[in-house]
Amino acid sequence: MSDYTFKKTDRLLKRREFLQTIDAGKKIHSSCFVAGFRKNTLNRHRLGVTVTKKVGGAVTRNRIKRIVREHFRQNRQKLSGFWDINIIAKKKAADVSSGVLNTSLDETFDKANKVLSSNTSL
Repeated sequence: MSDYTFKKTDRLLKRREFLQTIDAGKKIHSSCFVAGFRKNTLNRHRLGVTVTKKVGGAVTRNRIKRIVREHFRQNRQKLSGFWDINIIAKKKAADVSSGVLNTSLDETFDKANKVLSSNTSL
């Protein structure tokens, strides 16, 4: 059961970590998100979520962040290796339903699994 919790150690916390993940990692695009993936040596996946004010107001941004964190919490065991992941919401994410956001996140994680499993030297 502890595999499905989302602790503070599972988060990207520092601005430097967010920037390194996007700049030095592999970028994957989906309909509602851009995701940066970078290999880490911490024996756990870590997630950072970026939703700017351009996407919407506080309620909308918080809703998107909750959906992304919950999806990550339930699906991180599908990723091979250990990665730092920064999910950036596009403007379109504010206008779609939760189901569409989850489908877009599934698409992102599936693409990531294919790309990252074939290129583990990132």
